[in-house]
Amino acid sequence: MTEPVLEVTGVSKQFPGVRALDDVTFRLFPGEIHALMGENGAGKSTLIKVLTGVHQADEGRMTLDGEERRIHDPTHAQRLGISTVYQEVNLCPNLSVAENIFIGREPRRFGRIDWPLIRRRSAELLSRLDLDVDVAAPLDAQSLAVQQLVAIVRAVDLDAKVLILDEPTSSLDRGEVERLFGVMRRLREDGVAILFVSHFLDQIYEVCDRVTVLRNGGLVGEYPIGELGRFDLVSRMTGRELRDLEELEETTPAIERGKRLMSLDRAGRTGAIAPVDLEIHEGEIVGLAGLLGSGRSELARLAFGAEAADTGHVRVGEETVAVRTPRVAIAHGIAFCPEDRKGDGLIMDLTVGENIVLALQAARGWMRPLPPGRRDELVGEYIRTLRIQPPSPGTPVRNLSGGNQQKVLLARWLITRPRLLILDEPTRGIDVGAKTEIQRLVVSLAGDGMGVLFISAELEEVLRLSHKVEVLRDRRLVAELANDGSLTPERLLATIADGAS
Repeated sequence: MTEPVLEVTGVSKQFPGVRALDDVTFRLFPGEIHALMGENGAGKSTLIKVLTGVHQADEGRMTLDGEERRIHDPTHAQRLGISTVYQEVNLCPNLSVAENIFIGREPRRFGRIDWPLIRRRSAELLSRLDLDVDVAAPLDAQSLAVQQLVAIVRAVDLDAKVLILDEPTSSLDRGEVERLFGVMRRLREDGVAILFVSHFLDQIYEVCDRVTVLRNGGLVGEYPIGELGRFDLVSRMTGRELRDLEELEETTPAIERGKRLMSLDRAGRTGAIAPVDLEIHEGEIVGLAGLLGSGRSELARLAFGAEAADTGHVRVGEETVAVRTPRVAIAHGIAFCPEDRKGDGLIMDLTVGENIVLALQAARGWMRPLPPGRRDELVGEYIRTLRIQPPSPGTPVRNLSGGNQQKVLLARWLITRPRLLILDEPTRGIDVGAKTEIQRLVVSLAGDGMGVLFISAELEEVLRLSHKVEVLRDRRLVAELANDGSLTPERLLATIADGAS
């Protein structure tokens, strides 16, 4: 094995009330794809930010190509050959593909930007990775997968020795993931060291060479991926024994359903979702399955009034209600955790406690503030129930890991005691332990009589939890499948593909 291109030794990082990294050592070698694994809050994001100069380590040292370095900021990291592509693509969608690849470093000729050279070099860079993309087209005309690949091309053209991919597959379908993996393998062959962060175990075992596991800010170990079984990996991530993990995976949805909570009767919205017939009952978990762009989120937003139906109507209970705004939905006991928890859900500048009580306080009205004692009691109760870490209501929510942020968003709505809970990708981008906790919570809530509309890109998760599955394709509801034990991921995928049940 060659010398590591990047190595950190004894790195620690402290934030107010949280020791995010504690004496962590990490090595990354040229020409390898290295997974960084751990539960939410394990320290993965903090380590990446230390590597890229977003944060300065309190202790420890870092070497790049054998030379000790101190990274001052992300621009400095890029100059040294460390590039990062994040889950949310940080490019300019209104600019062309070529402009995004060369933005901020446009070649010039006679004092003017050389656009023909930019387009020619962009096409060459893309073709090196077998990508056939119109470089003159606007970036927002491309799929999310292509946008991710454009971000990678830009990073690699910055003479990257180290490429950090932070959850790049969380919003991609299977075909797009395979395309990304093909690009990663080519870069590995070219000697680029790739640090890959993902919560999808199948992807880790498919594409990675080695894995480093963090837990509670500390290093658990570094392993060749072929020498570590999946349960062993999860056990190291969570600190739980194999038996406990097997029990956590055994979630059985409640089988009794009660009164009708909501029905969509030919409800639709032009340009968003074709007219839909759908019923949800007490104690029932209804799954929504379909590819990206199939209309899953649009249907969820329609049911919550975030987008008003312009055809048909929404019925709550036995009453026809025009659910045209979220305020109306909340008044009728409907809660919604959106897919984009940071953009559409949480208020990142508020604390954990302030975010949790937001919906309840809004329902009461600002002229009837919650008594401080009752507010603190409720916040403390849901922090304990959902095991939010750190368990401090005064912590800014932006300082929490993704999984704990998702729990805060869930707490906000559960505190209102809704009759129907709409969950759009509640487990996306969170670790296996937090994911299992949320799945068990969903089953428990349904067992207590709550109706749940559950959306996930992971078909196995939809099947594990749902009583019935509504299949969407091209923004139309094409099938309703009873999850009676005979429904398999293969049958569900075939239905998604051709609409036949």
